[in-house]
Amino acid sequence: MKIRVYYEDTDAGGIVYHSRYLNFCERARSEEFFRRGMMPYGQERSGFVVRRIESDFIGMARLGDLLEVRTEVLEEKRSSVKLRQKIFLGEEKIFSMEITLVYVVAGRPKRIPPDLLEIIRSL
Repeated sequence: MKIRVYYEDTDAGGIVYHSRYLNFCERARSEEFFRRGMMPYGQERSGFVVRRIESDFIGMARLGDLLEVRTEVLEEKRSSVKLRQKIFLGEEKIFSMEITLVYVVAGRPKRIPPDLLEIIRSL
C-alpha cells in the first residue's frame, strides 16, 4: 500500500513522528479488508488486538514523501497471526516491525474466522 506523508504526520521540522509508522502499518492492514468490502473484525465485540510489537526505525521520512508498506505473514496459529511489516521510501527500507495480532471475541481469544484469515494470508 502506498501512503503519502502529510503535515499531520510530522513534527515542526517536517520529519515523520515515530508513532506514525505504526499507524501507517495499521492502515495498510485495514485497507485490505476495506478494499474487499469488509471490516477487520468478524462479529460484534470482536476483532484483532495487538499482543506484541518489535520495531526497528532504520531511516526517516519527510513531509510529502510517498511510502510503501509491505506485509508478510510469518506465523499462523489458531487465534493469532504474526506479521512482518516494512516501510520503504523508494527502494530504501526505513522501518520494520514484527507484530502479533490476536483475534478476540468479547475480550477472549478465539479461532480466527476463515474469511478473515484468508484476507490476512493475502497481505
